Amino acid sequence: MTTDVSLAPEHLDGYRRELTGYCYRMLGSGLEAEDAVQETLVRAWRASDRFEGRSSVRSWLYRIATNVCIDMSRQVQRRARPMEMGPASPPDERMLGAPLPEATWVTPVSDAAAGPESADPAEIAQYRESVRLAFVTALQHLPARQRAALILCEVLRWQASEVAELLETSTAAVNSALQRARASLADVPPEPHPQDPTGEDAELLRRYVDAFERYDIETLVTLLHDDAVQSMPPFAMWLQGARAIGRFMLEPQPSACRGSRLLPLRANGCPAFAQYKPDPAGGLAPWAIQVVETSEGKIASLSFFLAFLEPERLFPAFGLPLHLDD
Repeated sequence: MTTDVSLAPEHLDGYRRELTGYCYRMLGSGLEAEDAVQETLVRAWRASDRFEGRSSVRSWLYRIATNVCIDMSRQVQRRARPMEMGPASPPDERMLGAPLPEATWVTPVSDAAAGPESADPAEIAQYRESVRLAFVTALQHLPARQRAALILCEVLRWQASEVAELLETSTAAVNSALQRARASLADVPPEPHPQDPTGEDAELLRRYVDAFERYDIETLVTLLHDDAVQSMPPFAMWLQGARAIGRFMLEPQPSACRGSRLLPLRANGCPAFAQYKPDPAGGLAPWAIQVVETSEGKIASLSFFLAFLEPERLFPAFGLPLHLDD
């Protein structure tokens, strides 16, 4: 096997972060993206003695990652958000229904795992736009090869000729795929939150944490836009309207979140929080990754990804413990 340092495992691992961002956009699941990148690096290492250097190592890895993602896309249904599953529900916990499998949902990704290491504001802004939940969900409606072409050309700024080589097709075919993909995504709503959080946003989030941890729902509701939405995968139920969200949080089961602690993090280019709620056995147990989207000084969307989507993986994927002491 080759001993070329460029193909050594530690060098290949240097591509993990950007590959995670790519695979996440392809698959719509932070956990699946992690699996896809690991499989990509394993395949690359095993095939390193056959790498002929006709393309860059980066291009070669993206080719492998694309094939891995296309293979994985064939094995699961198209992922969605609750808002794509049906209309908003009344704020009644009896409407929750049964939890649906993790593979049903677009799920979050940690910015620390998939975001750019660069401090360039333009690169950061582009990343945030390209991993927001609405956009990633829209990508899942595209055929896998169209999705790859769009991500590589529009997000990662590859030339159409480079993508054609990676996908083993013609430049004309790539351009045609891009045209169809753009048409399919034309109705995706614009970015709902600022690219660069302001001091006002930081104060809004501080007040949100304070209200949530005190379970002061009356105050929390004042921080939401009147038409704010809340979703709670793995349940298909979702809510629209600040008052509806507030009423639901006072239902018996949601009220069990009283006494929770929120730890700040970032996911999908947005402010986010790890919610731990009181554990009957003592301390605090993982409950949800909350992704918070803000707009014009108020909260526009609350996406609560409940920990039992993947109880042993979701929190560790964000570098979080599975228990907190009181």
